[in-house]
Amino acid sequence: MTRPNILYLHSHDTGCFVQPYGHAVPAPHLQTLAEQGVLFRFAFNGGPTCSPSRACLLTGMDAHSNGMLGLAHRGFGLRDCRQHLVHALRGVGYHTALAGVQHVARDANRIGYDRILGPPPAAERVACEFFESSPPAPFFLSVGFQETHRPYPEPGPAEDPRFCRPPPPLPDTPETRFDMASFKASVRILDGKMGRVLAALDRAGFADDTLVICTTDHGIAFPRMKCNLTDPGIHVMLLMRGPGGFHGGKAIDGLVSQVDIFPTLCELLDIEPPTWLQGVSFLPLVRGETDEVRSEIRSEINYHAAYEPQRCIRTRRYKYIRRFGERRNKVILPNCDDSPSKTIWMECGWADSVQDEEMLFDLVFDPHEAHNLAADPSRADVLDEMRARLTRWMRDTDDPLLHGDVPAARGARVNDPDGVSPDEPVIAVGG
Repeated sequence: MTRPNILYLHSHDTGCFVQPYGHAVPAPHLQTLAEQGVLFRFAFNGGPTCSPSRACLLTGMDAHSNGMLGLAHRGFGLRDCRQHLVHALRGVGYHTALAGVQHVARDANRIGYDRILGPPPAAERVACEFFESSPPAPFFLSVGFQETHRPYPEPGPAEDPRFCRPPPPLPDTPETRFDMASFKASVRILDGKMGRVLAALDRAGFADDTLVICTTDHGIAFPRMKCNLTDPGIHVMLLMRGPGGFHGGKAIDGLVSQVDIFPTLCELLDIEPPTWLQGVSFLPLVRGETDEVRSEIRSEINYHAAYEPQRCIRTRRYKYIRRFGERRNKVILPNCDDSPSKTIWMECGWADSVQDEEMLFDLVFDPHEAHNLAADPSRADVLDEMRARLTRWMRDTDDPLLHGDVPAARGARVNDPDGVSPDEPVIAVGG
């Protein structure tokens, strides 16, 4: 069979706060991509922290199954790099290349790409040069951008803070408006870079024969978003365009997870699915054969800057989050990026607030997940069902958290969870 090329475009910390998802954050090139392809309105990651989320997508496995329990640059890694998507693709003749960010290995050479084209600052340029070089077909090109990771650029004229509103649950203050305006400036830069890569793909004559996958790792770097199992942490943009039915400007409402991308590619490309895959193909959604391919989304946190073990189950109606460990009732401040928005919360006593060990939210009546129903007697049956779903997932995947605290990788660097900032000194674990 003739298999399409694959262009995997991915960003840092963007969530779904971009124009195609209805937000006042202009992203004209992403909007065009959505109008030409397929937009998944309810796409979620396997974990709202950088390396684990990417590892879940690229292995088709939960983070605690693929071994990526924390951040690659702090010493965590995949249990087996041969489970990375590039090896399945190379096995059926794909030429694989990496431009820019990858963040699933401390050394990108360990992953298995045929070519590593350039570092993050050069991602856009080397990707365009790749298309101009008449690469062998079919190819898989991963292009990772540093945007929209903090620090953000200064807002430009198009991001006037006076006319910018921060997203819930942040208060509307001059500081948070400026912070959100700065995020919008970073989106403007990201959108421009992605647009130039897509234009180069078109100029080289590859657009019709290339499946574009455009997504991000997790939510935006604001309090209660990135590194949180609330929807603003796990809800991500996912835009796809190309062969296999990914066209026509469709918006799909079925629940999908990033762990489903690998099995979807296996079905689309007629590749024997590896035995380790834990996701499901969402091609039936794209073909209009069904409205749902899964009844629940699963996501987790183990380590970010500090240890903060959590698990969640999300259905169409409900979200259940459980916190583990001896600090399960504390806010783990190093896991929130420093920012003007974080400073506002800190000045108002966020550090002294108490976290609930169990949380149950009705996403129909409480889409911002502000009212915990876990202690509500009228929701006892729902709570029991969601607990059972979580326990079943953890048992089925032999989640190490079932047996107590999950140790950090040998030599990993983690912050003191009682600290304040991710920029504070870190501690080497395990010698």
